[in-house]
Amino acid sequence: MIVDCAIYRHGSRTEGPEDLSDALDTARAEGDAFVWIGLHEPTEQEFDLVTAEFGLHPLAVEDALKAHQRPKLEVFDDSLFLVLKPVFYEPDSDMVSTGEVMIFIGDAFVVTVRHGQGSPLAPVRHRLEADPEKLRHGPTTVLYSIADATVDQYLEVATELATDLEVLEAEVFSPTVGGTRHTASRIYTFKRQILEFRRATVPLAVPLSRLSDPGGAGAGVPFVTEKAQPFFRDVNDHLTRVNEAVEGLDRLVSDILSAHLAQMSVRQNDDMRKISAWAAMAAVPTLIAGIYGMNFDHMPELHWVWSYPTVLLGMVVLEILLYRLFKRRGWL
Repeated sequence: MIVDCAIYRHGSRTEGPEDLSDALDTARAEGDAFVWIGLHEPTEQEFDLVTAEFGLHPLAVEDALKAHQRPKLEVFDDSLFLVLKPVFYEPDSDMVSTGEVMIFIGDAFVVTVRHGQGSPLAPVRHRLEADPEKLRHGPTTVLYSIADATVDQYLEVATELATDLEVLEAEVFSPTVGGTRHTASRIYTFKRQILEFRRATVPLAVPLSRLSDPGGAGAGVPFVTEKAQPFFRDVNDHLTRVNEAVEGLDRLVSDILSAHLAQMSVRQNDDMRKISAWAAMAAVPTLIAGIYGMNFDHMPELHWVWSYPTVLLGMVVLEILLYRLFKRRGWL
């Protein structure tokens, strides 16, 4: 469905004609105007009209409809196609979720397709409409602003994940808690979130490099002027910080998981030593009682009057010696 549609003239919003073809023709005729259409999870039939009027490439249209794409930049004859994956942190569940934003830009149009919830598109449109000086630079400004807002969200999510990881780390290495039986599951779930985050941030580095490099691969990208490239370089710098932070989080989570498993192994060894020590202490009286347990006349060696208390005293002495031995070695 079409969420928003407008023509922007000299940086100011004006409502466009209901017919998309008329809107695009009007924007092209005025020279410094463009059409911005926003769609949310359109069906193939709903998107056919936009495709026909704006001449969008069928491969890009297929990607925009199916979603589940990696961040990428495609250059076609009369348009650019950029895929972004916004990432959102849900404080109630401490989980990370992702959406998708597909952006088509041409000489006088911007088409944005959103999948999922929590997209930054509406705030970006409102900020741009409040800044006509920036908006007058056309579709490239929209492309930069959406990419900048998406990467800024990455920074916020990375900060939240770092905070959660500190809490998890404190739990694992706490001398009183030392992690519970569910800690390994929580660490693994956290690592899955990091992986989902990396799938959104790492592939975006190549498209932003193309858009920000004035003398390299970005020189052949249409609709991105040399004046706009420093802004994309700034976004790329922020993305580099995000990727470094995410890589650090991923390594730290792996280290915490290894440390937790090592702690569990040490704790199990301690438990086994304690069990073995108590079993050894129980074996001494069992052995003696097993030998003399069937004798009833004063025991042992038949008719020794003091043998019964002597055996009991021997058991106590041996138990004390074993206890002190195991205690000294740290088994108990």
